[in-house]
Amino acid sequence: MQTVNIHEAKTQFSKLVDAVGLGAEIMIAKAGKPAAMLVPVPAKRPARTPGAMKGKIRIADDFDAPLPDDVLAAFEGR
Repeated sequence: MQTVNIHEAKTQFSKLVDAVGLGAEIMIAKAGKPAAMLVPVPAKRPARTPGAMKGKIRIADDFDAPLPDDVLAAFEGR
């Protein structure tokens, strides 16, 4: 990670933004102490499409049936 002081960040801002666009992370320091960080913007996630998983997921008919007594007891700490 590259560290630059505030004055250098002001004068080289365009170059720093270009570097961040390529994946770099840049720490901006004030009086030698980290003050801010330039990081890439996360990639936009694709829009969700309702029904995209249709036919790929199977839910058992009894998925919401009561648990057997021994399994229920284990969950309850008995």
